[in-house]
Amino acid sequence: MSNKKIAVLITDEFEDAEFTSPADAYKQAGHQVITIEKKAGNVVKGKKGEASVTIDKSIDDVSVEDFDALLLPGGHSPDSLRGDDRFVAFTKAFSDSGKPIFAICHGPQLLISADVLRGRKATTVKPVVVDVKNAGADFYDKEVVVDNDTLVTSRTPEDLPAFNREALRILAQ
Repeated sequence: MSNKKIAVLITDEFEDAEFTSPADAYKQAGHQVITIEKKAGNVVKGKKGEASVTIDKSIDDVSVEDFDALLLPGGHSPDSLRGDDRFVAFTKAFSDSGKPIFAICHGPQLLISADVLRGRKATTVKPVVVDVKNAGADFYDKEVVVDNDTLVTSRTPEDLPAFNREALRILAQ
């Protein structure tokens, strides 16, 4: 199995476990996790106050070609980031590349803003369901939904075991 590089778009008020749990699972499997925000060196904090993350790279210094997969943790982070066109453009380019995207809870908000959910199978947390449907996705209320091994979505932190399992299966391909 080759070492994969996973981009994470993240900012303040992310859902703590939705970053820490997948990131730990990816690292244990030998993959690299690279956090991306407005500025390298920024420290962003989870909304529960359990996790803080020092940002590895600025969105201005990364390109889709540098990575093998994209993680979009939930919480308020995706809603904040989608107000910045650079993060939306990166998400769209990632989707267009056909590389896998792993989005949990409110993570699909970035996919909605990037307009890449039409015709895709997905799930999300309850408050975002109507937005996912309006974005053209086929919604399933399940712990994990995998679409063509290029999109893995889950609803809440309770779904993390299934979310991590499917992401790791795809990363091992």
